[in-house]
Amino acid sequence: MKNKFQYLVIAGVFFLLGTFLTPIIFHSAEKVALSLAADNKRDMSPAKTQAVAMEDAFQEVFDKVSPSVVSIATERTVKIRSPFGGANQDPFLEYFFGQQGRQREFSQKQAGLGSGIILNSEGYILTNEHVIRDMDKLAVRFKNKKLVEAKLIGSDPKLDLALLKVKPVAELVPITLGDSTRVRVGNWAIAIGAPMGFEQSFTVGVVSASARPVDESGVGYIQTDAAINQGNSGGPLLNIHGEVIGINRMIISPSGGSIGIGFSIPINEAKRVFEELKTTGKVKHSYPWFGIGLDQIQDESGVIMKGAMIRVVAENSPAEKAGLQVKDIVQKIDGKDVESPEDVVSYVRASKVGKKIELQINRKGSTMKITVTTGERPNQ
Repeated sequence: MKNKFQYLVIAGVFFLLGTFLTPIIFHSAEKVALSLAADNKRDMSPAKTQAVAMEDAFQEVFDKVSPSVVSIATERTVKIRSPFGGANQDPFLEYFFGQQGRQREFSQKQAGLGSGIILNSEGYILTNEHVIRDMDKLAVRFKNKKLVEAKLIGSDPKLDLALLKVKPVAELVPITLGDSTRVRVGNWAIAIGAPMGFEQSFTVGVVSASARPVDESGVGYIQTDAAINQGNSGGPLLNIHGEVIGINRMIISPSGGSIGIGFSIPINEAKRVFEELKTTGKVKHSYPWFGIGLDQIQDESGVIMKGAMIRVVAENSPAEKAGLQVKDIVQKIDGKDVESPEDVVSYVRASKVGKKIELQINRKGSTMKITVTTGERPNQ
């Protein structure tokens, strides 16, 4: 009976303590939480708030797009000659290896890695032609590391684009294609790919130039300072909305690594090529041609202005025959205002060979109209 009474007393004491201390404990915890929230709010200056919002925007792009970016694993077998072969065979080696040591060939496997984008749920995947060139085996690796065999549907070495296809699987998350005619200098430029084999790498920069002529392909490339290296080839260049504006193709670098000069094929060009490759497996290069290289216009303070400046006029080209000159400013094309060089490139590409196109230009302060008849690009 005594023990029972002691237990009741102890229980009563703990009950009273609990009743008294509980409000204090919860009130203290609430004060700590409010204090921490106040500290965080105090530390978040307007500049920090904007920076965090930008971080969130980048993370949203990665989360949205990364499942649609794949790695292209390639393999081929090449023949290499024995280092002991040749007419000047070392007599010592020939003594031990005999005639077998002469001109022996060995098979060696070479592997490569590039990037690509998932176009649709049918399994079509776009990448660069140089990624799959002369390869015996092609495979696609998804974000979850699943590897599936890929089939080459068609490719075009001139525009450096290739179309692959895999069997429909759950991992196929189509990417969203944007409109490269709306690309402007200073826009965010985001790259996702497998530089140096580091898959799903995310880099950020800006559009440095649009409609930049770099080679003989006739493409006006999007230039960016987003870090692009070997392995990024075939991967997407994205805007801040997570839409593809270009297919990363090449860099200019004395060292082979990124120095902030990368070039992407405008996605509108790639869309046209995709349809041709899907239908015929190749691209017919009979598109119309002016024979000019264009650049953006900047005022003294570096502000981008409307129009496109002619920086190159090819010899014996339709442009030269029509009388266009270097430093002419193209203001209108067939009566439509020219906002950027891409407007001119897109309009000409969408026309036909032999079409007469009227340009309104400004030459040394004077406005004039010149009609150019599109020709077919030579050396097709």
